[in-house]
Amino acid sequence: MPLIIRRATDADLAAILSIHRAAFPDEGSVADLTAALLCDPSAKPDLSLVALVDDKPVGHILFTAAHLQPGAAHRFSLLAPLGVAPERQRQGIGGRLIVEGLAILARSGVSAVFVLGHPAYYPRFGFMPAGSLGFAAPYPIPAKNADAWLVLLLEGKLSKPCGGTVRCAKALDHPELWRESVADPSFKPTDLGRF
Repeated sequence: MPLIIRRATDADLAAILSIHRAAFPDEGSVADLTAALLCDPSAKPDLSLVALVDDKPVGHILFTAAHLQPGAAHRFSLLAPLGVAPERQRQGIGGRLIVEGLAILARSGVSAVFVLGHPAYYPRFGFMPAGSLGFAAPYPIPAKNADAWLVLLLEGKLSKPCGGTVRCAKALDHPELWRESVADPSFKPTDLGRF
């Protein structure tokens, strides 16, 4: 199965939304949120990648602009969402999307990437608890899920320590999105970027 990862185009939108509906069947809002983020000027610059098998989109990842308050002279990004078609899960596609996206962001000058995701999955890509490094989520996260708020500091990008509250795109700027229980037993490692 040759896997191709490329930047998403407008023509991929229907397939992208279909992937998120299938990957998150109990959370139809993930597809709606993805569509909103792709149209949200405050999410720019963004990075939207699709994974294809036999020219068919089977996975999608989206990174959107984030900022620190108080301001910091660095570029930040937020990973949300990541979805893989159910029949293609557990084949490493999500991981390949993450790795490719992080490499592109590092080359483009992004200093750090944040995610609210499964705390047992993301550390394998270098993510660590963001709160312990002084980065607060846009809205309080329940204490039982604090380890799900993660950051990856891209090598050599932060010349001095910084911290603050992360501010995200308007489409993600809703307290209820930050209270999701990413630590519950039904949460699968493929439910990444639970937004």
